[in-house]
Amino acid sequence: MADDTPFLSATRLLELYRTKQLSPVAVIEETLRRLERYEGALNAFVLYDPESALVAARASEARWQRSEPIGLLDGVPIALKDTLSTRGWPRLVGSRTIEPNQMWLEDSPATARLRDNGSLFFGKTTTPEFGWKAVTDSPLTGITRNPWNLERSPGGSSGGSAAAVLAGICPLAVGTDAGGSIRIPAAFCGIFGLKPTFGRVAVYPPSAFGDVAHVGPMSRNVADAALMLDAIKGPDSRDWYSLPDDGIAYREQVRDGSLRGKHIALSPTLGYAEPTSAVREAIERAAAVFEGLGAVVELADPFRESPKPIFETLALAGFWALLRAQQPEAVALMDPGLVAECRRGEAVTQEQYVAAVIKRVALGAALRQFFDRYDLLLSPTMPIPAAYADPRDDNRPNPNNFAEWMPYTYPFNLTKNPSASIPCGMVDDLPIGLQVTGPLYNDLAVLQACRAYEEATGPAWPIPALTAALARAEGLADAAVKAKIRGLQ
Repeated sequence: MADDTPFLSATRLLELYRTKQLSPVAVIEETLRRLERYEGALNAFVLYDPESALVAARASEARWQRSEPIGLLDGVPIALKDTLSTRGWPRLVGSRTIEPNQMWLEDSPATARLRDNGSLFFGKTTTPEFGWKAVTDSPLTGITRNPWNLERSPGGSSGGSAAAVLAGICPLAVGTDAGGSIRIPAAFCGIFGLKPTFGRVAVYPPSAFGDVAHVGPMSRNVADAALMLDAIKGPDSRDWYSLPDDGIAYREQVRDGSLRGKHIALSPTLGYAEPTSAVREAIERAAAVFEGLGAVVELADPFRESPKPIFETLALAGFWALLRAQQPEAVALMDPGLVAECRRGEAVTQEQYVAAVIKRVALGAALRQFFDRYDLLLSPTMPIPAAYADPRDDNRPNPNNFAEWMPYTYPFNLTKNPSASIPCGMVDDLPIGLQVTGPLYNDLAVLQACRAYEEATGPAWPIPALTAALARAEGLADAAVKAKIRGLQ
């Protein structure tokens, strides 16, 4: 195995399988070695299953030897977030309230499609309980940490998926996003994450937070995300929101299209929240790259005020419904912060809820009209680099005050637009994310723009500074890693 094999893209792995220069078995063995090497420090997985992963890899290797691969991702290791159902593995959603020792017979739509496309499943990644917050810690798994700096959070709620991709454990991971849960970890970890148009990827089991929940790809480059989107998109009868297949081969078209003459809005604040000066400078430098690629970029804010009251009202109603479904003995096992947030939801009145729905409709309509004038919108993904992973008594960004430092992602859950985070620089050895948002249903425009930006600026993997950071995380494995085999801890 070459030294850079853990950081090969999924697209490159498939090329090497096709030419028989690399084996899915060798790749999954390296995946499992890296998981055990770094898991003690990162705590990115709920469970992993080396036995079934190796069996699947051997079957994939045999198919490639016969030149008969199945699907789009045969032999590619993919980490699954533990908000998804996976046949044979527990779906615990970061919670001690769910009994792991039961029959797990069903795949979520994305899981089923990845399985049909030959993906290698080897483990499930961590999430805050029921995916409720912008950092990844839970009563079930403890704190997940950022490979760049173990004092920092990878973000949430798809923090485990982001950390696994960043650490070179796997090239692809599935994330879910009801308020930023793909894009926040992508920004904090310096990888690519796409929240597709709502309904592009079917969601099941349904989210407690209703029609703001998306499923999407997380990767180290845009082409891999486009490939994975092709594999997981499309309708599923279990999700009545799911859209018909759009017929687009994203993997083939992601390199097409030019930014020349495109009208792009740049909004460092989205109209209501100022980022740190370093983040603002990074976003403005990124906008200059788009101008250099021929786009017409102008300052324009999509919103006149923060839509947080709308989002909060709807989210609190979902929190309260979540709590009411629990037995008292289960509530005692839940994250106290989540329980407190759920109890806040009891105060939401019917009138407030209906008013929030009406305001959401108006917000979505206003943004559609904004995109009548602009092809894309550039903004920060986060106003800061990665927050601290552990709670703190001061005001520095940490799990206690996460609601104050996530102002830019949730509006596009309310409006359902495709929105991605792509790395656009470093501050204090931590990455910054550029959020690229497109018109409703135009996922291709977002991917093509991100691909063009990446080609103009993107670093090669592995980044030397990351290699050094990972070296500091080695040797911290503990007995809990072995206990995660097949989720028997």
